[in-house]
This record gives sequence, structure tokens and C-alpha cells, in this order.
Amino acid sequence: MNIPKIIAVQPLDNYQLMVQFSNHEFRQYDVRPLLENEMFAPLENRAFFQNVQIEQGGYALFWNDEIDISEYELW
Repeated sequence: MNIPKIIAVQPLDNYQLMVQFSNHEFRQYDVRPLLENEMFAPLENRAFFQNVQIEQGGYALFWNDEIDISEYELW
């Protein structure tokens, strides 16, 4: 399966992300289930959560060197 790359992301209320892909589709992703995982716990800080960025090449979203979500998971 050919997964399109991420070209835009908008953090929404209630730990949701609106992700736009290179095929012009939008998908809403709920991060809340991930917050139970210790690795994702820092995202509970709303200011930190809002600082989401797109990895170069559109292969993932990331917040720091330790927290990321791949385009495959978001798709």
C-alpha cells in the first residue's frame, strides 16, 4: 500500500490532529489513546501538544526526538 506523505497538520481541541496528506485527503487523528503510553505522556501538556511538527519528507509528525507518529499510523 502506498501511503501518501503528510503535507500539513493542525492541532485541534481534545487532543485531535487534522492531518492533510499529499493526495489532498484530510484525516482526523485522536491522540488520546496514546496518552496511556508513558512515551506519549508529555503530550498531555497542551502547549507541548500544540507544538507538533512535520518531519522532513512528510514521513511522520513529531514533537521532539522521542515522540513521533508515522504517516502509516495517521493514515
